[in-house]
Amino acid sequence: MRAELSRREMIRRGAFGLGVLAGGGLILAADAKPTESSGTLGGYGDGAYGKQSAAKPAGVAAGLALTEDNILGPYHRPGAPFRAKITPPLEPGVVLVIAGRVWGHDTKKPLTGAVLDIWQANKDGRYDNDDPAHPPAKDVYKNRARLVTDENGYYEYETVHPGRYLNGDQFRPAHIHYWIRAAGYKELVTQLYFKGDPFNKVDPFIKESLIIALKEEKISAGTYEVGNFDVVLGK
Repeated sequence: MRAELSRREMIRRGAFGLGVLAGGGLILAADAKPTESSGTLGGYGDGAYGKQSAAKPAGVAAGLALTEDNILGPYHRPGAPFRAKITPPLEPGVVLVIAGRVWGHDTKKPLTGAVLDIWQANKDGRYDNDDPAHPPAKDVYKNRARLVTDENGYYEYETVHPGRYLNGDQFRPAHIHYWIRAAGYKELVTQLYFKGDPFNKVDPFIKESLIIALKEEKISAGTYEVGNFDVVLGK
């Protein structure tokens, strides 16, 4: 065994005493104890870091028009981990929180358990797999993740505002990729864009319905951006 192990390797090998690999799967250590409770849930609010999020409407999404599709692009990678933070810790850039719901067009109701595959460029417009000469390790996913909607069809994630990058001789506006799957509905591949980006008007792929406005929120440590993006799936 190497003298130094990565955190991921330590978890896999049961270095914290929580589990060991056996027959290709994890088994909880025999002496592991249940995690203790620290009390009641308390009142920390909900949505967008403790504030009532605009992404949590009381009724159905306005109009419930089907969300338009968009190009997949060349940088998707399957198998991203399930987590609510798209970027690695301390990723440079303007912090961005996106929240919304996934709806069924036929029922006019939110969809529980929809899976959202999210990926994007970093603040400099680079994807983790855009350099064939230096591909990422198979188990390292930067600026990409998967999420599952809750019992109210709600999702929320933290990331950074993505940078623009040159596509041929034209810069693409900042955008975030979505691939949404829900049982009984058509899969949807689309992209999220931001109002005010100077390249929105010249991008050949953008669709007006996929552009959202961002709001700046202030906290003691600084500011961050907040946006709402509801998705409506068809049969």
